[in-house]
Amino acid sequence: MLGTVTLLRRYPVKSMLGEDIGQSAEVTPIGLAGDRGHALIHTPTGRVVSAKNPRMWRAMLTLHAAGTDTVTITFPDDTTAASTDPGIDERLSDFLGQPVTLTATPPPDAQMEHADPDEVIRHGVAATVRTQLRPLGTGTFFNYAALHLITTSTLASTGADLIRYRPNIVIGTPDLDGYPENDWLGREVSIGTVVLRVIARTPRCAVPTLQHGTSVGVDKSALRVVAEHNRVPAFDSGEPMPCAGVYAQVLRPGRIGVADSVAFG
Repeated sequence: MLGTVTLLRRYPVKSMLGEDIGQSAEVTPIGLAGDRGHALIHTPTGRVVSAKNPRMWRAMLTLHAAGTDTVTITFPDDTTAASTDPGIDERLSDFLGQPVTLTATPPPDAQMEHADPDEVIRHGVAATVRTQLRPLGTGTFFNYAALHLITTSTLASTGADLIRYRPNIVIGTPDLDGYPENDWLGREVSIGTVVLRVIARTPRCAVPTLQHGTSVGVDKSALRVVAEHNRVPAFDSGEPMPCAGVYAQVLRPGRIGVADSVAFG
């Protein structure tokens, strides 16, 4: 056994803060039900809004999103708005200072901007740093894969709050040290009735360094520690990158719960 599930989280709107699901969750072929079901589109460019470009979109991480089909968005002043409200686009545009549209329909050939993590370490989140355009998963708002897993060993090694790394599934590994998920690449993992395949180590970006809500402030060490101590290829080969956690695809959907054992399938 690798460990046990200690937390389940989803993020109903891409790059907003998410919600704890509770004791159990349905895993669909494209991840936890309701996860990244909505996103904002930057109207002038047609790009998907992502805090991976922190200079433009770091304020996204001060908004909370909850729900599935109809999402409730909570603003920093504790006021709320529903995804179905007629004025939701205008309100979000005013808050972010950019024209945006909230949608549950991924645009064809969706792209987002991704800042270079090493430049963020050097220059900070407010600086104008080099960005690249990255494609999203076809027909989804996921960066790469349907699920993101991280262990408590990795979180302890980074010294950072788990909220910074935006996992879907936190796995308790009290008997392990370091970054044990590094060794899971290519393996099948079973949780409850669900079977996953680990397809990549998770490259970290600017997001862990940003302010999250009102209680987790800016901290470059959340990225710098990983860059210094776990710079490894995301895949079997390739350029080493700061990584923490792993991405997985769903081989067999089903239901998972807190305290379920996690083992190689």
